[in-house]
Amino acid sequence: MSTLTIDQATQAIYDSLANDNEDIDLHITNLKAAMDTAGVKEATFKPDNLSQNNRAGRKMMQSYFKKRGVKVVFQS
Repeated sequence: MSTLTIDQATQAIYDSLANDNEDIDLHITNLKAAMDTAGVKEATFKPDNLSQNNRAGRKMMQSYFKKRGVKVVFQS
């Protein structure tokens, strides 16, 4: 089994969010594994790529990912 890169895992999450959160937990797990392999502590997302690019949507995403062990930050 090969580990995805952080960019590949992030893109899979963007695709999942666009597809009504299809397999989101699997993609979060893959992102966490890629972050652990690379020694990265937080995942950075582009708000423009999110389906709900408002404060409530971003906070909900941060909360959901945090429960699964991934700290999310957004580019400004």
